[in-house]
Amino acid sequence: MPRIPTTLPYKFERLPSSVVPSHYTIVLTPDLENCVFDGTVNVDLEVKHPTTRIVLNCVDLEVRHIELHHDDGTLFLPSKVIFAVKCETVAIYFASEVPAGRCKLSINFKGYLDDCMRGFYRCKYKSHDTEEERFCAISKFDAGQAHRCFPCWDEPAIKATFDITLRIPTNRVALSNMPVSHEEEMTDSTKAVRFETTPIMSAHLVAIVVAELDFIEETVDGIPIRVYTPLGKKEQGRFALEAAVRVLPFYKEHFELPYPLPKLDFVAIENFSPGTVGNWGCIIYRDLGLLRGDKLKPPKRTVALLVAHGLVYQWIGGLTTMEWWTHFWLKEGYAAFLQYLCTAHLYPEFDLWTQFISDTYCHARTMDGVRSVIPLEVTIGHPIEVQDVFDDISCSKAASVIRMLHRYIGDANFTKGMSLYLHNFEYGNATTDDLWECLEEVSNKPVLEIMRTWTRQSGYPVVSVKCEIEGDTHKLYLEQAPFKGIGLGPDSDDRLWPIPIQFSAAADPQHVIHEYMLRSKEAIVLLEHVKPTDWVMLNPGVFGFYRVNYSSEMLEMLKPGVADLSIPAIDRLTLLDDYFSLAKAGLCSTGQVLRLLHAMKNETSCCVWVEMCNILVRLRVLLQHSDDVYPLFMDFGKRLLQPISQSIRLWNPAADEKYEDRVLRCLILDQLNAFDDQATYEESKKRFNSHVTGSIRLHHDIQSSVYCGVLAKADTATYETFLKMYHEATSQEEKDRIAISLATIDDTELLREVMKFLFSDEVNPQILLRVFGVMTHIKRGREVMWEFSKENWNKLYSKYGSFALFSHYLVTAFQNFATQEIVEELEEFFTNNETSGAEKAVQQVLCYIRMNTAWLKRDLVDIKSVLESFL
Repeated sequence: MPRIPTTLPYKFERLPSSVVPSHYTIVLTPDLENCVFDGTVNVDLEVKHPTTRIVLNCVDLEVRHIELHHDDGTLFLPSKVIFAVKCETVAIYFASEVPAGRCKLSINFKGYLDDCMRGFYRCKYKSHDTEEERFCAISKFDAGQAHRCFPCWDEPAIKATFDITLRIPTNRVALSNMPVSHEEEMTDSTKAVRFETTPIMSAHLVAIVVAELDFIEETVDGIPIRVYTPLGKKEQGRFALEAAVRVLPFYKEHFELPYPLPKLDFVAIENFSPGTVGNWGCIIYRDLGLLRGDKLKPPKRTVALLVAHGLVYQWIGGLTTMEWWTHFWLKEGYAAFLQYLCTAHLYPEFDLWTQFISDTYCHARTMDGVRSVIPLEVTIGHPIEVQDVFDDISCSKAASVIRMLHRYIGDANFTKGMSLYLHNFEYGNATTDDLWECLEEVSNKPVLEIMRTWTRQSGYPVVSVKCEIEGDTHKLYLEQAPFKGIGLGPDSDDRLWPIPIQFSAAADPQHVIHEYMLRSKEAIVLLEHVKPTDWVMLNPGVFGFYRVNYSSEMLEMLKPGVADLSIPAIDRLTLLDDYFSLAKAGLCSTGQVLRLLHAMKNETSCCVWVEMCNILVRLRVLLQHSDDVYPLFMDFGKRLLQPISQSIRLWNPAADEKYEDRVLRCLILDQLNAFDDQATYEESKKRFNSHVTGSIRLHHDIQSSVYCGVLAKADTATYETFLKMYHEATSQEEKDRIAISLATIDDTELLREVMKFLFSDEVNPQILLRVFGVMTHIKRGREVMWEFSKENWNKLYSKYGSFALFSHYLVTAFQNFATQEIVEELEEFFTNNETSGAEKAVQQVLCYIRMNTAWLKRDLVDIKSVLESFL
């Protein structure tokens, strides 16, 4: 049978609805030695209208044989087969017309287990006993990548049932969505594992795992829950199992629907791609995120959140599936929000909503303030477009907007609406509007109108507020406008949002004294019974997705509450984040940010210090472009860090300390090193030397900080010492720690060697973005990355250009430049080199650099003046 490549012009269309599958029987035989797999798929079809062509999804597979059996007994063999590679489809043509009715399509094929982190791919690991290098085979089919493993109708609205059989080595474990129904030895070294038939579901939800695994198990409501781990690590999955036992009943009650499958697996895979793959009944994680080792990393809160996140997909995504990838953001946003709602309820001691504001909300607003962003809900054509749309905006902003909605309609209505939605679309497909209509029905509030604005309109607002005080009445003048984080672009912009605004005052900072829905551009709000000397704050508790720009008088009234910590930590954090972003956009001066930081010199909250350190990093990177102001800022940073560094156990962690104390120590140590504190460097060097000689091992909490401190001033001998440590390290965690630390080297020639090393087969590709994020905080690091990128662009694009890692690489590598010359150089380079699939990232990079350039030009004199005033 000829395999005919196509040169047809690229035009994406969804699959024809004239032929639809009802059941798949799939047999896969992965060869883990040669990293290939053989497969057959038999698909029960309904041909609705007579046709001479069947179109389905297929790419990167070698199709060997196709035949079609009609229920009337006729055998159809294809006359030609055309692969549309860009559309990722295969069209099967027949010489005679296939009549309407039921058919069985049989396809025999071969695939390749590469390390591209999509489809059916391989993960490399070392055996727990012999350190032999081995591979496991894992599926990652979101979004629309199942057809890289088997030919199928890979659209979320085209659902079917699946029978899956895996022929694997006898010393491997096979997992899929359903329990094993039958296992049969085929030879001395292979076995066939057949799984029970799935419920009706989308192809991208199919799960396939072939690996060496242990497991621990408990049963909840008759559902066996297992946590699978690499061999020898099953006890490290104990807390994940404990969390799953608590989370599953929570969602059952929240959704008012029981878990829909007969078993539930959590699978921890070494060197798996970042994130969570929430396949139905079989949730796959990277082991470092799910398992708690001897050093109790990651913290329990992280594990609990990951478990809760993966379980959301079992209802939203599995039981009720998006109609098309346009609604992909909703599944991800709900998972990102509900993981916090669930875990905060089950583990109130974790203070998770503060973490949410720090990690999710603030980050989303930063990303969404760039003028090149797109709305949450954007029409998707080809599924590959999801990788360019799905980013921090899609997940973090979605979670933040959904949290705002949850607050607006109340928890009871939110829960009832979710239950109605799932009952209405159980085992089916739904759109975003379907959910809004359900929430509107139970709450009797205009959810559809409000949420369409927030999801279909890009960006978010800034609310400027002025106050006139008349006795015990505060008269507030509110004005909303689109927040333009880039600080550039046309002044005229008529976008408006319906903004639910809440207010608090100094008398009771955590109590909401008034609520108001701002729909127009301007409004006046009266707050009565507020003392003239009391401050007033908008958005207490940080539920609304907007920024606040206070008048200078209102900001001055807030500063004492910031300094004496009477304003809640979550609100101090957001106030600082607001003003830093306003400064970047040119809506206030950077000097105001520096004065606010100065008022926070006695800050004690870990979450606030996370934000303070983020801003210190960002300003330090920016001011590296000014030789005369940079030393002033370095001095300011060291003095700001002095009180907190003296109040915590900087070098000697206590055995029983809280997680926040551990995080704070690392934050402060990293900043002291970054601000070139000589005493910290000397202590780091002394402790590192003791560590290398084996006389006194470094406490695991401060290893990264010490490594970075020493490497910042590394010479060739120090670099070679770290390479030796890397090669001798027995754990992937230590290897990753060393690789990330190498990015702090401040020597051009050594950094060139580091870049070569990072892109070698020795380094885990999963951590490259973290490495580059560190490297671009250093002026020489940025320059070396740009130099390396130009010289190796074709190799980089060939290896990473087809999935999201390449877009992240572009943004990470170039976003910290701050000159017009580099903008022009990059524009020319991107025009002349391949960037397809990363167009959005290219625009973001250029926006960031333009913003940095304008910011520096606008505020440098003011920054210098304020820094000098602190001397």
